[in-house]
Amino acid sequence: MNFECIQDCSNCCIEREYYPTIKFGKIGVLILPEEKEKIEAYAKIHNLEVSILPRIGISHEKSGGPTKIIAYQLMGKDFNGNTCPFLDTESSERSPHGGYKCKIYQNRPLACKAYPVIESSPITLDSKCKFCEKCGTTATNVNQEVESLVNIKNKMKTNAPFVWRYATGIGDEHNKNKIATGWFLEI
Repeated sequence: MNFECIQDCSNCCIEREYYPTIKFGKIGVLILPEEKEKIEAYAKIHNLEVSILPRIGISHEKSGGPTKIIAYQLMGKDFNGNTCPFLDTESSERSPHGGYKCKIYQNRPLACKAYPVIESSPITLDSKCKFCEKCGTTATNVNQEVESLVNIKNKMKTNAPFVWRYATGIGDEHNKNKIATGWFLEI
């Protein structure tokens, strides 16, 4: 079965999840270090305010926090972390599938190009994707998405012994007392 966006769906650009737990807050779109300046430049071109936070850091020491950031995250524009700032929810323009249009679709981050593939071997699709939810099968035309995911994984490879995850402090109001902010050592 071939993957295609469901008519009028933009959920992957709107809904953000808590990952790996509520403590870490809602995550944003993964941005590689070499993508960060480009995303900030596109925001300026479109007169948008964006929030890019660290996501994953590494170090050779167990204390003191990360010494290098290997991934950032583009946070959603809503108070609770949802809705990509590049998703055009104001105009009447629509994407080919009828959902909201992405203002930087041709230049979107690798993580967006990889979606809905969340694992490359075996190919695993995001169960929260409306297409994947509806069809429940692995799509047969996700070669570009798999290639993008493999590219991300290769760029994030490290031999540093310590990996740090950044807690965003962002989420739904009813979870505020459970959400932390700052760096945490992965165990």
